[in-house]
Amino acid sequence: MGRCPTKAADNRYYKSRIEAAKYDDRLTSREKAGDLLGVSWSSMADYERGLTRVPVDVLIRMAELYKDPSILNWYCCNECPICRDDLLATEVEDIRGIALRLIVDGDIEGIKAEIAEIAKDGVIDGEEKPRLQAAMSKLEAVGKVISELQLYCKKHLVGGDSGE
Repeated sequence: MGRCPTKAADNRYYKSRIEAAKYDDRLTSREKAGDLLGVSWSSMADYERGLTRVPVDVLIRMAELYKDPSILNWYCCNECPICRDDLLATEVEDIRGIALRLIVDGDIEGIKAEIAEIAKDGVIDGEEKPRLQAAMSKLEAVGKVISELQLYCKKHLVGGDSGE
């Protein structure tokens, strides 16, 4: 088998393990990773080839072992049968990019003022509906940046990693 099996190459779980293996030699093989996660190598192969959905308890252990909290959000956005939440960040940029997007996209005061103006009479009329939808879209964008900042902090503050 080659270094990057083609059936798993684009799989999020495989990519996360391979990235973690750069810092933890125990994760270089499915067998070793499976042992650490309490699953068989064949289950690991099925997860990494997308043949089987990863059980939530295994997913949580993966996130901890791989030091990759974003894998949890990726699951919620892409595989969770309940929510498939597209408002969560699934990848993490560096802190400068996150901060810049929060400053540029995060006009919370403007959004608050717009929603307060729309809500002041307690009725949303036809003219206000598109304004409210626009305000909600801006809030969702800010929420996604906040989600990414939370992931960054989980990854870099818990272990004391500076993120550089």
